[in-house]
Amino acid sequence: MAESLRDILEAAARGVFPAADGGVTVVPQHGERDAGVIAFTAHSVVFTDEAEGWVRETLGALDCDPLAAAMHPRFLTALAARTGRAVDTVDVLLTGAPLPGRPEPALEEVADAGHPRVVSAGRRRDGVRVWTVDGGVLVLGRGVAGRLEVAVEVAEGARHRGLGRRLVAAARRLAGGEPVWAQVAAGNARSLRAFQAAGYRPVGSEALFLRP
Repeated sequence: MAESLRDILEAAARGVFPAADGGVTVVPQHGERDAGVIAFTAHSVVFTDEAEGWVRETLGALDCDPLAAAMHPRFLTALAARTGRAVDTVDVLLTGAPLPGRPEPALEEVADAGHPRVVSAGRRRDGVRVWTVDGGVLVLGRGVAGRLEVAVEVAEGARHRGLGRRLVAAARRLAGGEPVWAQVAAGNARSLRAFQAAGYRPVGSEALFLRP
């Protein structure tokens, strides 16, 4: 039986990745909202409800290194046009295993469904929960293929004190026994360092296609 996107992500969280064979795996979207491309080491996964034949034909027509074809701007543009979606930024995809114990720093959960961070995250995630601490915000919600995704925000005046690292580490303690995922812009070196210092590891890159 062919692997689903959820199967592939659950395996990657355990450190088991698609074969580094230069290939491309095409799987259906897990849900209507999320389509995209994940590039692992020498293997890409395209998740879309478009025909697999179209995906492979379009990739084959590119004059580029096959290892980079699925993340090539021309393919991303073609897939966006085909689906009527807009391609988002190409992010580094990271994951962190759950941790025992209580989160630190002490967090206060926001119950207000109209909180700006709840509204913003709700456009891309389900079941959004938000916690605040002096100088920072932590968001958890269900994103691609139902995975648990984290995002944090640190106020300008609270930066350079390790708060971002402690917040993303706290997310691993709030995870309830499952891995936590994060998407970070490749140029956001400060955020990447915070996630890696908190025990997250990069597993690939990801481009999502968003409805207008």
